[in-house]
Amino acid sequence: MLLPKEERDSIIRLIKREVVPAIGCTEPIAVALCTSRAAELLGSLPERIEVLLSANILKNAMGVGIPGTGMTGLPIAIALGASVGKSEYGLEVLKDVTPEDVAGGKQYISEGRIGIKLKEGIKEKLYIEVKVTDSKGLESCAVIAGGHSSFVFESQGGKVLLDRRGSLSGGSCGSGEQDESGLSLRKVWDFATESPIEEIEFILEAERLNKQAAELSFKGEYGHKLGKMLNRELERKTMGDSIFSRILSYTCAACDARMAGAMIPVMSNSGSGNQGIAATLPVVVYAQECGATQQQRIRALTLSHLTAIYIKQSLGRLSALCGCVVASTGSSCGITYLMGGGYEQVCWAVKNMIANLTGMICDGAKPSCALKLTSGVSTAVLSAMMAMEGECVSSVEGIIDDDVDRSIHNLTKIGREAMNETDRCVLDIMTGK
Repeated sequence: MLLPKEERDSIIRLIKREVVPAIGCTEPIAVALCTSRAAELLGSLPERIEVLLSANILKNAMGVGIPGTGMTGLPIAIALGASVGKSEYGLEVLKDVTPEDVAGGKQYISEGRIGIKLKEGIKEKLYIEVKVTDSKGLESCAVIAGGHSSFVFESQGGKVLLDRRGSLSGGSCGSGEQDESGLSLRKVWDFATESPIEEIEFILEAERLNKQAAELSFKGEYGHKLGKMLNRELERKTMGDSIFSRILSYTCAACDARMAGAMIPVMSNSGSGNQGIAATLPVVVYAQECGATQQQRIRALTLSHLTAIYIKQSLGRLSALCGCVVASTGSSCGITYLMGGGYEQVCWAVKNMIANLTGMICDGAKPSCALKLTSGVSTAVLSAMMAMEGECVSSVEGIIDDDVDRSIHNLTKIGREAMNETDRCVLDIMTGK
């Protein structure tokens, strides 16, 4: 059913807000972005930077490469955010970094100018607070919360310039902006399959960026090189030279490059580059291999990305549940559509995904995320195949409900509420090593 124009426009705004280019892992880059804005408000290179972070930001920023630096972790992201970052670039804040800038950043770190601490007493899982001070003791502050580029507070010399902290949910979810789309899986399906193609063809930019990232990775040495490894002769003898193996290699390769800090943008989804990769490349590769038309590709990609957005709205930006579960569920829907499936088969694919991958923990962003993407994408293909054979996990099995939207909310309730203690335990382990 074709949705009304006003409703379609609302969903298009939502997609364009959630599916955006990002260079590097979005958690440390968001910290760099917040630091950049605080330094801009100060008007000079800070003498001292104090950074307070929620536990989930800290967890996801500890072990990933920072683009253009050859280094991992928060200190270099913070130093470069302060010295050369431009907040107008959003999640591409560090795209102008040069080797000379990196050398300056290392010097800045060595002088002990940066302090990083856990922000105590907050419920918001995505929270970044940066206070910067100049040589005269003047202070500026910026706060990002709810979304990776959502500024909720700014002050300059003690004067408050922006304060939207009262709009925060106080919980785990939210982008800092109000969503008026009222999504359900049925509405996601109707929008993706019936909207005028010219309204949604912008989603092809996700294909271009994420495929480009994968192909760059094949030529380099990034992370654990899982995607590149799957392209080699020995591995192909084991895995087979098939659509399935190419889906895995492309998806993993893009993740390898991103987690290693390659200076190349990927199209993110709901604040995560890996989610954007997992929602894009399995669909792209399958579409190419099965000879899908451009229109079919556009609709499949839209279905995949919007499904992931819908699930993340209930789960929250950051959680103990690995985001590849969400994004791979989206790609399973896109692949099912390309296989000739209708709405019923897409519902079955979603239920099959939830039955399999619920409980996969997020233990931070890092090179080995490529392994988790492999698990998610493998299940995406399997779930689509099962759905096309009329096989669906039933409501007497585990957390699956007859209603697909209730099944989704059962998944997100576990990730949002039941796994909170898991999240705390994971962070304790990571910070205690």
